[in-house]
Amino acid sequence: MLNLRRLAIPLGLALLTCGSAGTAQLPSTNPFATPSPLLYQAPDFTRIRIADFQPAIEEGMRQQLAEVSAVIRQSAEPTFANTILPLERAGQLLGRVQRVFGALTSSNTNDSLQAIQRALAPKLAAHRDAISLNDSLFQRIKTLYDRRATLGLDSLQRLVVERYYRDFVRAGALLSAADKDRLRALNREQAMLTNEFGRRLMAATRAGGVVVNDVAQLDGLSAGEIAAAAGAAANRGLTNHWLLPLQNTTQQPAQSSLKNRALRQRLFEASILRAARGDSNDTRQIILRLAQLRPERAKVLGYPSFAAYNLEEQMAKTPDNVLKLLQQLAVPATAKARGEAAAMQSLVNKQGGTFALEPWDWQYYAEQVRVAQYALDEEQIKPYFELDRVLRDGVFFAAQQLYGLTFKERKDIPVYHPDVRVFEVFDADSSLGLFYADYYKRDNKNGGAWSSGFVSRSALLGTRPVVINNCNFTKPAAGQPALLTWDNVTTMYHEFGHALSSFLNAAPYPRLAGNMPRDFTEVPSQFNEHWALQPDVFAHYAKHYQTGAPMPAALVDKIRRTTTFDQGFATTEYLGAALLDMAWHTLTVNDHPTDADAFEAQALRRFGVDLPLVPPRYKTSYFSHSWGGGYAAGYYAYIWSEVIDADAYAWFEEHGGLTRANGQRFRDLVLSRGGTGDMATIYRQFRGRDPEIGPLLANRGLSAEKP
Repeated sequence: MLNLRRLAIPLGLALLTCGSAGTAQLPSTNPFATPSPLLYQAPDFTRIRIADFQPAIEEGMRQQLAEVSAVIRQSAEPTFANTILPLERAGQLLGRVQRVFGALTSSNTNDSLQAIQRALAPKLAAHRDAISLNDSLFQRIKTLYDRRATLGLDSLQRLVVERYYRDFVRAGALLSAADKDRLRALNREQAMLTNEFGRRLMAATRAGGVVVNDVAQLDGLSAGEIAAAAGAAANRGLTNHWLLPLQNTTQQPAQSSLKNRALRQRLFEASILRAARGDSNDTRQIILRLAQLRPERAKVLGYPSFAAYNLEEQMAKTPDNVLKLLQQLAVPATAKARGEAAAMQSLVNKQGGTFALEPWDWQYYAEQVRVAQYALDEEQIKPYFELDRVLRDGVFFAAQQLYGLTFKERKDIPVYHPDVRVFEVFDADSSLGLFYADYYKRDNKNGGAWSSGFVSRSALLGTRPVVINNCNFTKPAAGQPALLTWDNVTTMYHEFGHALSSFLNAAPYPRLAGNMPRDFTEVPSQFNEHWALQPDVFAHYAKHYQTGAPMPAALVDKIRRTTTFDQGFATTEYLGAALLDMAWHTLTVNDHPTDADAFEAQALRRFGVDLPLVPPRYKTSYFSHSWGGGYAAGYYAYIWSEVIDADAYAWFEEHGGLTRANGQRFRDLVLSRGGTGDMATIYRQFRGRDPEIGPLLANRGLSAEKP
């Protein structure tokens, strides 16, 4: 998942956070007062203190407003050079500090950082509105927009002008004074509630971890997993206990191995109730209020729902197009899930069980069915997926083979946590930027996996990308190897696909560099997942951590044959969340749900994905994609992008697979383009046609092509 939303700057206004005018009001001792002297402006965490953030952010806002004011005060007629380029360079200090602040509050937060977040959320919302709702600034942009055909602009300059105009209109520039005031109030409240949702969810997830006081209850977990659970408990000051911390998803990894059914149930219920216990971490009232604010905001801007507003700028264009795709997949997915459930119930019965399968049993019996049908046990394959080897000989190796990149670990770049590693990225003989890898779970880290950055690539500003990948893998006990599940492996490839998109993006203007539609943003990341199992790449990294022996061919074949296993469940739980996201965000101002749980149940029934055994991947109360920012009315983007990435990988298979020439073509025609054009057109130039859904259905085992 690409987490640009962590920067607390809406994508449509990210263009206003890139340049700086002097630092008269910020002491030179503040590490953000000037660009970092480290390589590629990497943050110097040896100097950064919590007390530095708020004054730097507030000074950054002041400077950016001064820079915008200077653009407005000009007496000369608006031109690209005196209006757009200064805006492209504006806000460098604010962007510099917010990127670091956003990374820490996502990856390594604490009470002090969260207090600063709460204090700044309404101020930042007001700051964004002060720029996007400034009529004098908008009139300069409108003048350029109206005259764009006669100004002698090249195609990219003209596109930048059009994007600026559209951004300002969508932010409310054409509204009346009264409506602008209403929009400011809505934006301020939404910013505060979104921040509070994130704070409560992190606290709820931490509090929801299941503590076990008898190691016998952990029967089924490996020795390494039990040691990690003991270490997690010790980190919370618990001796002679074991802690199973919650992941961000509904189902929890340990459920596939735990033999103790009561503990599986306890873990599942801790997960689904984490933010719905009626305590101070309950998020449901916040959600109900956000579900009112978003359609109100959409109506002020002239749209019937938040989804209609959001999707206008996406490839999907309308909620109906999204629902058409999701419901097209729901029928085969739920049918396959029911078949999978029947197979597991049959296994329960065969083993003498007298109970009906429950959702907390699914992972456990699915694993048994997989072992029975494919003779493949997750514990068999984990020794071949040691984290460092997967990274160097897998993720990095694929990038070298496809795009000519190489990597060198840097021990001299300061990091914000000891678990973080830094690599310099090279393209042929030149250096592209820095890559930070932060792979282990922490109590003060957001759940899930995401990519963000400290510095963005910009030819205009002379900066190179400094990118971070975050995951939540279980940290091994001291002295133990970090052995990954297959899902962990594909997650590493996924997030590094986002990093590649940042490193290889050659768009010349900041406004065009990182502003792909949300439903295309996941194409580079999901496309990169395919290389995890590509034979040459797989053979290069899948080696036993103790002996170095390659994974036996028979075991590799079992993994290949299980790629469609349990995909009825996986697709249905994803669709449940995506349809739930759409249900909340197609509400109008006339809809007033008063019970979040009841609304969720009704929505799942309406869309035909209300399978009790397959709850949504994220239930409403802990659905951070929807309520924490960037993916509101956008969770569908993963499957929309998957249609494209599966089709793109099919092109590679048709044209010789893993070759440097094929990688260069994809780099030149897709990855380097950023937001420099219509993404459907860009993809068509690469593929020669529009994407087809067949490869996705085959990959998920939902068609006859790959049973």
